[in-house]
Amino acid sequence: MAKGKTTPFEFLQQVRQEGSKVTWPTRKETMVTTGMVFVMVLLASLFFLVVDQLLRLGVGAVLGLGG
Repeated sequence: MAKGKTTPFEFLQQVRQEGSKVTWPTRKETMVTTGMVFVMVLLASLFFLVVDQLLRLGVGAVLGLGG
């Protein structure tokens, strides 16, 4: 069954209805997840720093430039 065209007013009503169905996070949930993101970014950056340094040392040793 084909639906008729939706008017801009009907569209905005539908958007509001769908928006009211959303379960929004609380302030505490938002702060906790934001903190978790920062911790994961810190851990990932430290991991890649260590891996980068190990690769640098390895390549330097292979090329005879390490010492």
